[in-house]
Amino acid sequence: MKKNLVLYSTLLIIIISIIAATCIDDDKKSRVLTRNILRTIHGVHYEPKNIDDTFSEQVFDLYLKRLDFGKRYFIQSDIETLKESRHLIDEQLKENSVEFYDLANKLLEERTNLVKKYYKEILDKPFDFDKNEKLETDPDKINYPKDEVDRKESWRKYLKYQTLTRLYVSIDIQEKAQEKNDTSVQIKTFAELEKEAREKVLKSYTEWEKRLIQIRYEYRIALYMNAIANVNDPHTEYFPPREKENFDIQISGRLEGIGATLQSSEGYVKVVRIVPGSASWKQGDLEVGDLIIKVGQGSEAPVDVVDVRLDDAVKIIRGKKGSEVRLTVKKLDGSIHVIPIIRDVVIIEETFAKSAIVTDEKTGAKIGYIVLPKFYVDFHDPNGPNCSRDMKREIENLKKENVDGIIVDLRNNTGGSLTDVVKIAGYFVKEGPMVQVLSRLDAPKVLRDPQKTILWDGPLAVMINTFSASASEIFAAAIQDYRRGIIIGSPSFGKGTVQRFIDLDRFVSASDVDVKPLGALKITMQKFYRIDGHSTQRKGVVPDILIPDRYAYLEVGEKNADYPIKWDEIAKANFDLCENMPTDINSIIRRSSERIEKTEAFKLIEKSAKHLKKMDNKSKLSLNFKKYKKAQTKIKNIAKNFDELKDLKHELVIDALEIKKAEIENDTLKMTRFENWQKEMQKDFYIRETVSVLNDLIK
Repeated sequence: MKKNLVLYSTLLIIIISIIAATCIDDDKKSRVLTRNILRTIHGVHYEPKNIDDTFSEQVFDLYLKRLDFGKRYFIQSDIETLKESRHLIDEQLKENSVEFYDLANKLLEERTNLVKKYYKEILDKPFDFDKNEKLETDPDKINYPKDEVDRKESWRKYLKYQTLTRLYVSIDIQEKAQEKNDTSVQIKTFAELEKEAREKVLKSYTEWEKRLIQIRYEYRIALYMNAIANVNDPHTEYFPPREKENFDIQISGRLEGIGATLQSSEGYVKVVRIVPGSASWKQGDLEVGDLIIKVGQGSEAPVDVVDVRLDDAVKIIRGKKGSEVRLTVKKLDGSIHVIPIIRDVVIIEETFAKSAIVTDEKTGAKIGYIVLPKFYVDFHDPNGPNCSRDMKREIENLKKENVDGIIVDLRNNTGGSLTDVVKIAGYFVKEGPMVQVLSRLDAPKVLRDPQKTILWDGPLAVMINTFSASASEIFAAAIQDYRRGIIIGSPSFGKGTVQRFIDLDRFVSASDVDVKPLGALKITMQKFYRIDGHSTQRKGVVPDILIPDRYAYLEVGEKNADYPIKWDEIAKANFDLCENMPTDINSIIRRSSERIEKTEAFKLIEKSAKHLKKMDNKSKLSLNFKKYKKAQTKIKNIAKNFDELKDLKHELVIDALEIKKAEIENDTLKMTRFENWQKEMQKDFYIRETVSVLNDLIK
């Protein structure tokens, strides 16, 4: 017995020592990480913030907002406790301390453990869906719960809403099956479906508890480090080692999974881009702006991903080729859809520059159309994917086809390589500056076209939209300032800054090597300006021809981010306007405006944009089943009115380049991809109008 006691004591000491060592390592890593991030920002950031009380307040507010976005864990007394540190963070950071981070996380962990007890208790009894209750879903419109009772009531309503959404989907499926006399669906009572819905909610939160335990240190500290970094500007970010690896995959174009670029947006997993040719793109129902709220593996019960770390959500969205993932998404109009996607390997070529021939049957004009999804480059392989090299090839191929004009489509292109965008802009301008870059302590540097030759001097149109950002804005601005072509679409995002990645391990001393790897800091080091001297920061590029946009009335873009760098201007660079643009450009713009006003598709898009704005403002939802169902039916009926947009087609003929035809015809997969792309283009009235504008330019 005594021997066993000694053995037990020894084991206990070892376990405690391991735990203590882990805590010490994490504490040491936090201090080294804080020191290196702050030194790097102070040393090279374009416009570093002073570490003072104002900085402290901003870090406090931003971190608290992200730590408990839905205001479901902390109560008001917790906030008062945390507020004691609101003006101390700056002093702590100067001492390489993360005391506030430790305090906030310890408190959150305690509150999370308390909240866990609510799930089973609340979900153990049926909800009264005849009662007239409402749930406010906008955190900015609610306060933190007053006390424990208030917090529990908040969770009761939230869990009731989670149950309601599942119940509605189940009843909707059942009613549709009854309409179609589908006997494969088992008909159940309201009470049975309600009970199943509660069980599914409980299961999803039980799974969430398991994932909470698995959240690693580096992701918890990253949330705090990014609050510190983002106070300087939205694009200065800390990347833990794994996230940096993911970024490298994306910028090189080597993407895998369902083929959607996702980001964390106020507690939700948001779709920000669908990769052309990917599994999501082929399936067709997932759209930019969708919020993924649940993820299911095939027929298994879905797991909630609201308030889940993006990295954890991505882990369960990814999977083996051929397996099915079912995404429950909330659309921009508020409707809920379950989207099944068969996972696949993304065809890399489909993420790169590609072109087609667009022929206008009315005029006979032959237009070259190039879509560039991003300004990609493989930084690790000089022979790897490169957008400037690919764009040169596409332009040369189009010239062999004797096209009358070229369209460069940069819609949804969020940027990329600065060096390559300068080269690409130079393909359309004989010579001269393309962009001005300003560092913190230096005079403006003019980046010029490295070649004194022009690859294409014919009619040119550039398409942009709300999500065209950074390098896309540099290209569009240069073409516009030179009056080299027509810019058409909606005002761009407004990101006028340049970032670089800095490996934080470079600054680790010999005595601290045990904390490696630290990851990297993406830091804003420069600001770029148009050659006319104006910044695109916050304001973006305003097209010469404006076309209705679905997102026109929503708060998107750089100006709506937290702590964006200000707009300003510098001296104009020396450049000469291009000589081959028509002098009466206003008449081309006027004719386009007249066509847009008469086009039914654009009328529907404008109507849809206003509807989205209206839905965006509706944040209070009914928890009464009949009222919720009525609201969902109304949303669906409105959505049906906009569905006719999917069926409208224009009279343009879309064809592959002659040089590509044999390759496509001999490859079934490539043929299918091209035909799908062809169908999408034939429904794209933005392309139709851009071709009409080019027709006017050609004349």
